[in-house]
Amino acid sequence: MRAIWKGAITFGLVNVPVRLYSATEDHDVELHQVHDKDGGRIRYQRRCEVCGKAVEYEHIDKAFAEGSTTVVLTEEDLKSLPEERSREVEVVEFVPSDQIDPIMFDRSYFLEPEKTAVKAYALLRRTLEETDRTAIVQFSLRQKTRLGALRSRGKVLMLQSLLWDDEVREADFDSLDSDVGVSAQELKMSASLVDNMSTDFAPDKFSDEYQEQLRQLIAAKLEQGDALDTAATFGEQAEGRPEADVIDLMEALRQSVEANRANRADQQGRASGERGAAKSARKEQARKAAKKAPAKKTPAKAAKKAPAKKAAKSARKAS
Repeated sequence: MRAIWKGAITFGLVNVPVRLYSATEDHDVELHQVHDKDGGRIRYQRRCEVCGKAVEYEHIDKAFAEGSTTVVLTEEDLKSLPEERSREVEVVEFVPSDQIDPIMFDRSYFLEPEKTAVKAYALLRRTLEETDRTAIVQFSLRQKTRLGALRSRGKVLMLQSLLWDDEVREADFDSLDSDVGVSAQELKMSASLVDNMSTDFAPDKFSDEYQEQLRQLIAAKLEQGDALDTAATFGEQAEGRPEADVIDLMEALRQSVEANRANRADQQGRASGERGAAKSARKEQARKAAKKAPAKKTPAKAAKKAPAKKAAKSARKAS
């Protein structure tokens, strides 16, 4: 794993230098869009609506718009904010772990201690574990001030960013305002069903069936040869080209597809011609062989000649 942030956990006079790592990753198969007629890759350009030109990412700033007024904020402007420069995970308070509503959890990160802070790291982790407390912290990451929960997970300290209170919606549904009567018998049967289905949670027994089937589908199409060989076309030509050079790439891919189809059709035509020639040769050989072979006597003719031979033999004996 690669660290995405370096800083320090601070609480009181204690300072624990740490590195931040993403604790989760996306396992979905990455798909992109193509033209259904020729398989050409569909790409999007960042285009300025004023001058109409494609703009490279390095020339793009952020802005706030309100009505007809736009305030442009450059990278330098954003980096000048005090919170953006902060590299501290500041512990604000310690709370019982069961008081944090899971709906507030956003992203999860692992914290690795620097070599000089292993003991302080272990002390904080053990304290959180034995007191069943979670540290509520504030930190800055990727140009945002964030609220977080710092807790113990096995041998590691985990930092989970939390949603701010005003980012969690209220479930305000009219259908929930009416009183619904639930009988004691219904509640008992429901509880019995829950009890019968109760077990310990084992996440490794669950799998993403859709992604597995998608991988099988891709593997089957590769095995059948139902894929476009674009590596030879783009190999060295695509390297170093800016993303804006979409038209040339599309044209190159179109030509590659057409050449691939023409080559495949040519191979199929040659194979079909060879099969037809072989079939005609076999027919000609059979015809010649049948013409050269002597005609066989039919049983009827043989039967007619047999009495004639016997009559001639009897005549010779009589004379």
